[in-house]
Amino acid sequence: MTQKVRKAIIPAAGFGTRFLPATKAMPKEMLPIVDKPIIQYVVEEVVASGIEDIIIVTGWHKRSIEDHFDYPFELEKRLEEAGKHEQADELRRIANMANFIYIRQKGSYGNGTPVLNAKHLIGDEPFAVVWADEFIQSSPPRLKQMLDVWDTHQKPVISGVRVPENSVSKYGIADISEVEPNVFKVNNIVEKPEVGTAPSNLAMIGAYIMPPRLFDLLKELKPGKGNEIWLTDAINQLITEQDVYALEIQNGKYYDTGNKLEYLKTVVEFGLKHDDLRADFAEYLKNIKL
Repeated sequence: MTQKVRKAIIPAAGFGTRFLPATKAMPKEMLPIVDKPIIQYVVEEVVASGIEDIIIVTGWHKRSIEDHFDYPFELEKRLEEAGKHEQADELRRIANMANFIYIRQKGSYGNGTPVLNAKHLIGDEPFAVVWADEFIQSSPPRLKQMLDVWDTHQKPVISGVRVPENSVSKYGIADISEVEPNVFKVNNIVEKPEVGTAPSNLAMIGAYIMPPRLFDLLKELKPGKGNEIWLTDAINQLITEQDVYALEIQNGKYYDTGNKLEYLKTVVEFGLKHDDLRADFAEYLKNIKL
C-alpha cells in the first residue's frame, strides 16, 4: 500500500551559540534574511511541496517563532487603517500558510531528540524532517523532489548536495551506489570525514523523509558524540534494516545560514534580489573599499 507523507517536523530548539550574543534573546531561526526570518523560508518550502501540517519543536527561549506564525489582529488592523494593505495581506498569508503545531523539546540534546519528541503526533506514518537554520531554493522545491522519490519507491529519502572535495569535513558524507539518475542507495553516512578519506562528495543536507521505524531506533539509541542523540546514528542503523536513498537535489542552491560567514553571504545575495533594494545596494557594494 502506498503511503503519503502528510506531516513535517522542523526542529528549532537549539541555542544558536555560533551567533551569540545575538541569539541570547532571539532564536537563530528568526535571524532575518533581509526582511524575512530563516525559518519562514523553510516553512514556505514545506508548504510549496504540498505539506500543510507542520510540527515545530521549540524550547523555552523560542516563543517568538510561535508569535511570527500567529495571527496578529492588532497589527493587521493598524496596517489596514494606515493604508498598508499589502503588508496586512502578507501577515495574513504567513499565519494561514499551514496548520502549525508547537511542542517543547524534552530530553537530552542532539538533533535526534526533537524528532523523537514528535512521535506522538506522527503516529504510524512516514514523515519529513527539515532543519530550521538552513534551506535550499530550487525548482521544484527540494522537499517536493524528495516526495516524488518517496512516492515512486516508498523508501526513506535524504536530500543530497555535491560539495567541493576540500569541504567534505564539514558535512555528513554518504557512501553511495547509483539506483537511477540523481538517486542513490546510501550504504553508510560518514560524519565529517577528513579530506581525502570521504566515500563521495555527496553531503546529506537539511531534509529527510523517514518511516515511523526511525522513532524506535532513536528511542533505543545510546548517546553518541557529546553524550547526545544524533539522527545520523539512527539512520545508519536504519540502513542495516532497509534501503535508504539519497536524492541529489536538482536546479537548486544550498544556503547554510547556520554559520556566520554563509549567513552574511545569503543576506547579500537576497538583498540583491529585492526589487526595491537591488540598484542602490549593488552600487553600495561596488564602492566599498576593501
